[in-house]
Amino acid sequence: MNSRMSSWAGAAVMLFTLGGCASQQGAQKTPSEVLGKGEPQSEEQKMFYALGLLMGQQAEVFDMSPAELESLQAGLRAQVTGEKPAVEIEPYRSKLPELARARTAIRAEKEKEKAKGFLEQAAKEEGAVRTESGLIYKSLTEGTGAQPDPRDTVKVHYRGTLLDGKEFDSSYKRNEPMQIPLNGVIKCWTEGVPMMKVGGKARLVCPSDLAYGDRGTPGIPGGATLVFEVELLEVMQENEAPAE
Repeated sequence: MNSRMSSWAGAAVMLFTLGGCASQQGAQKTPSEVLGKGEPQSEEQKMFYALGLLMGQQAEVFDMSPAELESLQAGLRAQVTGEKPAVEIEPYRSKLPELARARTAIRAEKEKEKAKGFLEQAAKEEGAVRTESGLIYKSLTEGTGAQPDPRDTVKVHYRGTLLDGKEFDSSYKRNEPMQIPLNGVIKCWTEGVPMMKVGGKARLVCPSDLAYGDRGTPGIPGGATLVFEVELLEVMQENEAPAE
């Protein structure tokens, strides 16, 4: 659970240097021609599709319009295929961090503005508690076991979503609970999970300043309010489980 602001460089490196290790390509095919039905079929196709997803996560910081995405794709294609580039890289390399910062700030403000109504509504739900920090806690199932300390390591199942319901992480999908030290995660969890008891399940609505802030992280835009459903399975001593 860390920042993605500096990861713009990863996107830039991948987007502008792939040509250095790629062979000259022939006529280009459309994605549908390459993938047949539009979905990756072979393991190799899936591998490169996953590479595209990873590059997309890194490039999210630029919050591109469809036209800007087309420009990016044209530059990527030129570099990978060895075409003569329409622009030189060097004059723009130093400008990318500034663009990333500006786009991140604008998007973060939009996300926070969008979240205002959602937060107010969530705080008004029956059984919801809004703490001084802004965390909105709602018990879904009351636990009867031990209650953790903010310094404890706990074992949990969880699901995290954005305001539109898009899931960005889930231990349920991995079919494996997560062991985490509560003093090593986002503030929302450090505060919210100790409000639970083992066997309980709760919803944590986390304003951006209790989550990933204005910078965000891959898959989570800066300024985003996050919603977690957390199931507390076990409270462990700190030396019983490594930090994950």
